[in-house]
Amino acid sequence: MTTKWIEHRVAYIRGLKKPTDRQRMLLLLTEKQFRSADDQRKLDTLIAAEKAEERAQKARAKAARVVTAVKQAERKARNHELYKAAGLLILAGLVDGATGKPLRDRGELLGALLDMAERKRDEKTVREWKRTGDARLDERAVSEKAATMLYVDAAFEQFGRILSEQTDHVKRAKTA
Repeated sequence: MTTKWIEHRVAYIRGLKKPTDRQRMLLLLTEKQFRSADDQRKLDTLIAAEKAEERAQKARAKAARVVTAVKQAERKARNHELYKAAGLLILAGLVDGATGKPLRDRGELLGALLDMAERKRDEKTVREWKRTGDARLDERAVSEKAATMLYVDAAFEQFGRILSEQTDHVKRAKTA
């Protein structure tokens, strides 16, 4: 195991453009055919250091993958929230759901949104907006649930047909 590891590591070090002093010394000692006890002790120490370096490289790579995965998950969550916000514009009838293009002038839409953002929050108006918005979301949820149920019913119906066809096929095979 160690000999094979040394061979692989030496090949790796030879491929480096700028090996460290420690790595160059490791190459020199591994190439020596007759090593003294002192040389062997140095080689063992250098091998231990290289193994530690390799473990550290693997740990850094693993940590980088974790950081990348976390950042990717954060980006995915952010993008999902942006898609949901765009979905609200579609529900309000301001953006075409098929093309994603605004149904009104972009400047007009932005101006309306800026006005809404800059306005002093009037609790009565906010409550009315929320009531109207929640009602629209509830309508959508009911229609989506109905569409899902139709899909499930169709899937069960198709499964039933396939099952009866297989049963008929098995019965015919037994009688034949």
